[in-house]
Amino acid sequence: MVKKVLLFGDIGIDDTVALIYARLNQEIEIVGLVADYGNVSREDAVSNIYYVMRLFNFPQGIPVILGAEVPLTGEQPTYYPEIHGERGLGPIIPNDDHELKIENFFEIVNIIERYKNDELTIVNIGRLTSLATMFILYKELMKHVKEFYIMGGAFWVPGNVTTVAEANFHGDPFAVNIVLTYAKNVTIIPLNATQKAIVTPGMVDYIDSFGQTKILKPLMEYYTRFYQERDPSLLGSPVHDALTLMAIMEPDMFIYESYPVTVVDKLEGPARGQSIAETRSYESINNGEKKHRIAFDIQYEKFFHHFLTIMTGQPLQ
Repeated sequence: MVKKVLLFGDIGIDDTVALIYARLNQEIEIVGLVADYGNVSREDAVSNIYYVMRLFNFPQGIPVILGAEVPLTGEQPTYYPEIHGERGLGPIIPNDDHELKIENFFEIVNIIERYKNDELTIVNIGRLTSLATMFILYKELMKHVKEFYIMGGAFWVPGNVTTVAEANFHGDPFAVNIVLTYAKNVTIIPLNATQKAIVTPGMVDYIDSFGQTKILKPLMEYYTRFYQERDPSLLGSPVHDALTLMAIMEPDMFIYESYPVTVVDKLEGPARGQSIAETRSYESINNGEKKHRIAFDIQYEKFFHHFLTIMTGQPLQ
């Protein structure tokens, strides 16, 4: 069965890899794209979405929606050009001369209403500000969403922004706690899993040889250069956001456990954005806390075969 996906993203390099993956996966139908701040500004996210949609001939009529421009914390966001490039696509500067119709935020309501009988899946691969705003404004409507997949968090492993915090949770911890309080059927794909989804230069060359991924190679070369300069022991770079999209179709690729989760939302101090799972079963039972499914590991061989198969369009021999 084809999954209908409303995707929230801050379209940098790994988000773009996720978009390419979604376009090439015949079992995923993107029914809307929400452009958020995060890796890049919201304005750049919109430009990148348009560029990728045009380059990969996405179906006509997919609404592109203006999401959040700043976090619920009221701070000005921090962008990451050293990781994602000046505009978020590594060495590529997209052409801004486009006539893409940008939808109002309210279009999210229309999408949920339109697809609620088709079991809509929301995948959030950027900051959670826009998604939290939907729960603030339309809590009852959000009950019609079948499931939520969230890329974020770092449980008992080093973060990528601070020692304890991952970027999406650190960027707007207020929003994360709102979503985790009200959303049902949440799956969290944290750094525990995504940092193991390594794509090597050899994999990129193999995918590129089939000719259907176009800009993947220069994007991944730029991305890998950053990761290997930071950690020379890495064999490639992780595709955090593509892995999160894989999770909606490939549950056997992941090793899950379920716990109540909170995020430290004190804005000052070293613990900001830390994701905490309540592992004391007697506490969660006594307090009646909602549990969320967390991916703590992946089966790399399954990831390897699936990623290469989808990105090349050919079963891996």
